[in-house]
Amino acid sequence: MKEKIVIANWKMKLGQKESLDLAKQMKDKFKDLKNGQVVICPSFLSIPEVKKIFKGSKIKLGAQNVCSNENGANTGEISPTMLTEAGCEYVIVGHSERRNYMLENYEMIHLKLKAVLNTDKLMPIVCIGENFEERKTDRRDFVLVHQLQQSLGGLSLLQNQRIIIAYEPIWAIGSGTAIEPAEAEYAHKIIKLTLNDLFGPQIASDHFSIVYGGSITSKNVKGFVNLENTDGLLVGGASLNADEFFKVVKAVIK
Repeated sequence: MKEKIVIANWKMKLGQKESLDLAKQMKDKFKDLKNGQVVICPSFLSIPEVKKIFKGSKIKLGAQNVCSNENGANTGEISPTMLTEAGCEYVIVGHSERRNYMLENYEMIHLKLKAVLNTDKLMPIVCIGENFEERKTDRRDFVLVHQLQQSLGGLSLLQNQRIIIAYEPIWAIGSGTAIEPAEAEYAHKIIKLTLNDLFGPQIASDHFSIVYGGSITSKNVKGFVNLENTDGLLVGGASLNADEFFKVVKAVIK
């Protein structure tokens, strides 16, 4: 059985002081964490100080975005190596908000993913998911397969490398309403079958984890805990409150 993982995406919701205060609360909440993995993804500017706070705890640090180039004339960007030097072990790649608002496409996401894997020190969290129009016209399965093919096609993984696939139906993010757990499980089966086709069953099983993201709270999390093809969660709003996030994590990680 794979280790369960819960990833907190703080987005651009917190300032520096708020981030550090929340990080201190998180460290205290999870001081007895023994199993599973908790990953916190603060804003870029907060990463170094949050890292200091998490020192000595089991909480891992992640970033919300990364550049596809390792160095050069890329004003305003941050490379994979810069993230590892700052203490990050995970990075979100291709979040739906970046696809919607920053016009990232899966060709760009593929290049970012290659750059991350080339560092061999960061675990990428690759986001995929359909929008409301695609859902309404019954194109979800096609969209998920196409997104996986575009982002992962042609990649080869080293023995120690793993990738997390985060299924986040765009229409559910920030809506306050998560999709039905059975619907998430079906989407995760499609993802698993596509990974099998791209990499073979053994690599798909050993090197990939699948998590769900989209309006998860302590009130609805139990429906997602025991799904066969779900290895964890990507949490947004509920991760901005230490008590609420702790309840979510404790439901997933026993």
